[in-house]
Amino acid sequence: MNKGTIILLAIVAAVVLLLMSGCGSYNNMVTKQEGTTKAWANVQSAYQRRLDLIPNLVATVKGAANFEQQTLTAVIEARAKATQITVDPEKLTPESLQKFQSSQGELSQALGRLMVVSEQYPQLRATQNFSELQSQIEGTENRIKVERDNFNVAINDYNSYIRKFPQVLFAGMLGFDKKGYFEADAAAAKAPEVKF
Repeated sequence: MNKGTIILLAIVAAVVLLLMSGCGSYNNMVTKQEGTTKAWANVQSAYQRRLDLIPNLVATVKGAANFEQQTLTAVIEARAKATQITVDPEKLTPESLQKFQSSQGELSQALGRLMVVSEQYPQLRATQNFSELQSQIEGTENRIKVERDNFNVAINDYNSYIRKFPQVLFAGMLGFDKKGYFEADAAAAKAPEVKF
């Protein structure tokens, strides 16, 4: 073989290796991106469960004589606002997550106030329906935390992968951008105290 043929074979081999590496990297990036989408769907599902429980809680609380209407209105309005904020899993930017988290934080605070005010109504606390709803909401809050943690693990896996060599060479060209983490709301340095 002459020198030109050897050089051509070396170039072809390098291109084939680069293409194989690129295909493998692309497939892994797709898998990890789908993992972040699934994790985000689980976060939204946990929040949706909380949203679904709130009308039942409000209806139960409304039955208590002279219950503070302002507190109930705040919960209903916060729930309505929280349902309006959605985040496209393809655009999990820190800004979009912060907007979502802010609306959910307002709902958490309103729900916390509702629970604190309900302490003043022993006949309400004594009802089985109210006790069951309290328990379900508490369990849902735990699920939300678990799903947010799982989401951050998936985002970390994805972000780390696309920033490593050789994936970093392909990620930007193929539209795989860094995604934002679910972070604590700045106003929520201290979690609201919910007493049952």
